[in-house]
Amino acid sequence: MPEMKQDFLPINGTDHIEFYVGNAKQASLFYQHCFGFNLVAYAGPETGVRDRASYVLQQDKIRLVLTSSLQPGGEITEHVKKHGDGVKVLALWVDDASKSFNETVVRGAQPAFAPQTLRDEFGEVVISSIHTYGETVHTFVERKNYKGSFLPGYKSIKGSFKPAPIGLKHVDHCVGNVELGKMNYWIDFYEKVMGFKLLVTFDDSDISTEYSALMSKVVANGNGYIKFPINEPAPGKKKSQIEEYLDFYKGPGVQHIAIATDDIIKTVSELRARGVEFLYVPDSYYEDVIKRVGKINEDLHELKKQNILIDRDEEGYLLQIFTKPVQDRPTLFFEIIERNGAKSFGKGNFKALFESIEREQELRGNL
Repeated sequence: MPEMKQDFLPINGTDHIEFYVGNAKQASLFYQHCFGFNLVAYAGPETGVRDRASYVLQQDKIRLVLTSSLQPGGEITEHVKKHGDGVKVLALWVDDASKSFNETVVRGAQPAFAPQTLRDEFGEVVISSIHTYGETVHTFVERKNYKGSFLPGYKSIKGSFKPAPIGLKHVDHCVGNVELGKMNYWIDFYEKVMGFKLLVTFDDSDISTEYSALMSKVVANGNGYIKFPINEPAPGKKKSQIEEYLDFYKGPGVQHIAIATDDIIKTVSELRARGVEFLYVPDSYYEDVIKRVGKINEDLHELKKQNILIDRDEEGYLLQIFTKPVQDRPTLFFEIIERNGAKSFGKGNFKALFESIEREQELRGNL
């Protein structure tokens, strides 16, 4: 492989995340009602697209695209049949989608599609795409010459339902689950092919309980806007959450999306009021948490009431909580995170979270 230059793949942030789902119309209402997203664009038969319907939702800097097939065959139908509802596209906002494609392909990326220019009355967008773990792809989106609501081919739309936003700001990180023995392969991919740097490593001594364990490494791009933890199972007495995911997703894929907020107590309170379910940690977690993490600005009683977890690193502290899976298969879920200086991922909470997930696995008969 050719020698890499620093920042050969500059990334401005997450452009959008596209889900392939069984019923995009209903899924879009779920994310509007429960998560406070607004419907901003649509593509389907009414816009000249014959094979699918896509709903674009937005809150602050977060864009979700929910896509369903209109036909019994084809890639979208097969994806949903195999995986259930799940993430297909982790799209990255770049200044030059052609250069991003060429630089990654020459370093070993498998092309999904070559650069193409999409045009409408609002300008043009250049997109290209490469494969990553499982059936997930990274699409590079260059939109500097575009003024429309999303992409050419989509019609700007305002839904009749006007949900109040709940304080979700931007994508903090996206986590992928891969098969045993494949974590280092994909970390190597992100380092060599995309120029990311290894940020942190967690082994089974960091993330384990009496019954199960996992291994995890985190890579980030140059400016730190994109962070991808990659998990694989580790040997344990019983089935780990990663194995359960791989069994039900039928292969590697996106495990969870972490979304940042500036006021996690308010955000989580609103999510609960709208019907979102979260993993539970027992009250005993809070007995010595302040001794472990030190002074925090929030009221511990309110954090305990909302079951929000706390951790600290050298640069500050963070608050985090995890939803239960947002579909019937125990696969994709969301993390809500508030960072108060901390750059880490809540290592001090791993054991409590793992035990919480194991309780859910046991209820499902999958531990």
